[in-house]
Amino acid sequence: MTETTTPGTRERLIAAMTDALRRRGLHGIGLTELLAQAGAPKGVLYHHFPGGKTELAVAAIDDVVARMLGWLDGLLARNADPIEAARQWMQGATVRLSSTGFHAGCPLATVALESTPDDHALREALARAFATLRERIALALEQHGEPPAQAQGIAALIVATYEGGLLQARVAQSSDPINLATQTLLSLLAARGPTAARTGEPS
Repeated sequence: MTETTTPGTRERLIAAMTDALRRRGLHGIGLTELLAQAGAPKGVLYHHFPGGKTELAVAAIDDVVARMLGWLDGLLARNADPIEAARQWMQGATVRLSSTGFHAGCPLATVALESTPDDHALREALARAFATLRERIALALEQHGEPPAQAQGIAALIVATYEGGLLQARVAQSSDPINLATQTLLSLLAARGPTAARTGEPS
């Protein structure tokens, strides 16, 4: 069996890129170092990702979002209230960031900050990622009785707090910024009361 067909090579490349995006950003690691971390020669990269480093970064972004959604779906399945699920989602991300000494943040925000108008593929992947997260949260809120327009706005606030809070926490080397933002936002949302009571619908 050749190196290019060895099971797990593609996954190792994605894992190496994901780690690089979390810690150093797309431009913070060279291709040679990335391949060494993945344990793969350059030919394997272009076998799996003909577009090179950028295509690999897009694959890493898609993989990160898929895992974020899997985690979020699990929380939504275990919590009747999507606001409580969102709280646990943010709390889990905060714990993971803290466990790395505030070195490995969310790769979505990291790549978004360093992307340029010419990075079309990356920006499309990021836009798709953020939209998917917002849609999943908005759907859960709608299923809980929130009107669609309101659900979309709340979902946008939650995702913005998640990403912005992690970014501030990483810079401050402290969980305080995201904890404060999360607690304040979710407390305000919870204080609104049951959806049925606010809309006049039967409970």
